[in-house]
Amino acid sequence: MSDSPGLLDGAVAPAENTRLFGHGAAEQFLADAYRSGRMHHALLIEGPEGIGKATLAFRFANHVLSHPDPASAPARMADPDPQSPAFRQIMSGASHNLMHIDRPVDAKTGKAKSVITVDEVRKAARFFGQTSGTGNWRIAIIDPADDLNRNAANAILKILEEPPKRALFFVLSHAPGKLLPTIRSRCLPLRLKPLSEADLGRALGHLGVPGADPAALSRLSEGSVARALMLINYGGADIANAFDAIFDSGRADDRAAVYAIADTLSARDRDVAYQFFTGHVIDRVRGAAGAAASAGDLGAAAHWAELAGEIVAHFDTAEAYNLDRKQTVLSLFTMLFG
Repeated sequence: MSDSPGLLDGAVAPAENTRLFGHGAAEQFLADAYRSGRMHHALLIEGPEGIGKATLAFRFANHVLSHPDPASAPARMADPDPQSPAFRQIMSGASHNLMHIDRPVDAKTGKAKSVITVDEVRKAARFFGQTSGTGNWRIAIIDPADDLNRNAANAILKILEEPPKRALFFVLSHAPGKLLPTIRSRCLPLRLKPLSEADLGRALGHLGVPGADPAALSRLSEGSVARALMLINYGGADIANAFDAIFDSGRADDRAAVYAIADTLSARDRDVAYQFFTGHVIDRVRGAAGAAASAGDLGAAAHWAELAGEIVAHFDTAEAYNLDRKQTVLSLFTMLFG
């Protein structure tokens, strides 16, 4: 277990996780590509948040650093040995051959900043500029690249354009469409799918999460372990059900229910619940657009799609300017129902 900022209760930090569920085909693809000696220098590992992208990246990094000669590497990727030097160094952040680039922690608040800054990428440039004392690979995990600000993204692009020898980049993305096209064009895409109900159950069992209705949990979490933990440990299920009841009714006449949601999400230490709520709202509105399009109602589809974009901008603006969350939530319902 880790006390890393931003790590959900009940979760294991990807660098410490020895198990991965539901992505056997992706693991085999990486093992085969590495063993062939024709490994692409940059991989874009994409898929919804919380399905194991970072765990896969750290798992493969452990495989590569434990077997630096591709020709003699095992044909399959095994679970990391917690007692091996490579795993222990990766887990503790002490590996000289691996750099994890994520949002830096604000020294004043103790919380992760909202973006990955160019200063973090400059550290990566220095990292790759140093000569490995062991002659091993140098690996950078950008987690996620969606959080790169414009200057940081351009700095990463320069490194990708002229990659050092024996360097590997794992570019993680929840929404690859938001990345610079030039970054995407220099990476080999590897798409991970949400976990099945069975794999989600196994992943939660590995974390020691108490049993729950697997079908309902899988549906609400959409195959994401992170979302499942939010549902179980942060009151996400109650929040989702309360919002869905209002959304499905097509009106916000029950002001008490609306204010109850707003009050809950604006309380102290509700950052994770609020994060879950914003994601759930956007998913529901986008889902309404998709359902309308499938039914042939293009007018409704256009309405919901436009509204989804406005809601994303609404939440982004509120976060960027640290606006009052209660008012942000109340304004959301006005956007939805007038």
